[in-house]
Formats: sequence, C-alpha cells, structure tokens
Amino acid sequence: MSKVNYLLIDSSVLPDVYTGVIKAKSLLSSGEAASVSSAVRMAGISRSAYYKYKDKVFEYSNEGDGAVTINARLSDKAGVLSSVMNELYLSGVNILSVNQSVPVNGAANVSVTVQTADINTTEKGLLERIKAVSGVQAAEIKADGRKDI
Repeated sequence: MSKVNYLLIDSSVLPDVYTGVIKAKSLLSSGEAASVSSAVRMAGISRSAYYKYKDKVFEYSNEGDGAVTINARLSDKAGVLSSVMNELYLSGVNILSVNQSVPVNGAANVSVTVQTADINTTEKGLLERIKAVSGVQAAEIKADGRKDI
C-alpha cells in the first residue's frame, strides 16, 4: 500500500471542479441538497466529477484551533451541569463534546471540549465563571498541550 501525501493548496489556483466538489459535499451535509444529483446541479459540476473526487478533495478547516478541554468535578445535584453549560453559552464558546462519569460519592467528573474562537472573556475568566457555579467542586482547563490554566 502506498503512502498518501496531502498538499495544502490555495483553491484559487485549482480547476473549478475541485471547489465544485467541495460545494456539493457541503450542500449535501447541510441538507440544502437532498440528493447528489441536486447537489452537483447546484454546484455546477457533473456527477462523474463528484464521484471521481469526493473522497479525495477536502476543505481545510482550522476549527480545531482554540479548542480547550474543561475538566470539572460536579456535585450530583439537579441543574449543576445545566448551569455549567449555561455559563459556557454566555461566554460565547462552541461546545464540541461532553463526557460525564457516573456519580460516585455524590460527585461526577465531567469533561467538556469547547472551541474558543468566539469567546467573550479570557480562558482564565471562563474558568472563574465555571468555578463560581454552585455545585462545581473543582475545575481546570487543559489547552492544546499548554500548561493547565
């Protein structure tokens, strides 16, 4: 099996068919197009071009940048996790994943990964807001291999 090599190329230098494939894939994933036929028609490419390149052409996204994981220990009381989620919402972060353990001895460990691209506070400020929630026993932020905050 040969090694796969990837290149990051400015789309402006590529033939239009590649951006058309990306557009068709986007239309399908968003639900704006109900079928491949309608997606390729909307993107202005042929079905054969779509099928030829759909597994080979991908849009680069740096959405992973600014992702942090918040680890917290929460009291096993109704509404604590919901209150933490509300603070995250109010801080403008995008929640990517939530994992919670089964409560043991009245507390549960929760790990929430968020994207901080649109955060309206600092990461330290976010941590302080979470720690201030009633029922949060402990909290820390792990940020992309950097030191804990």
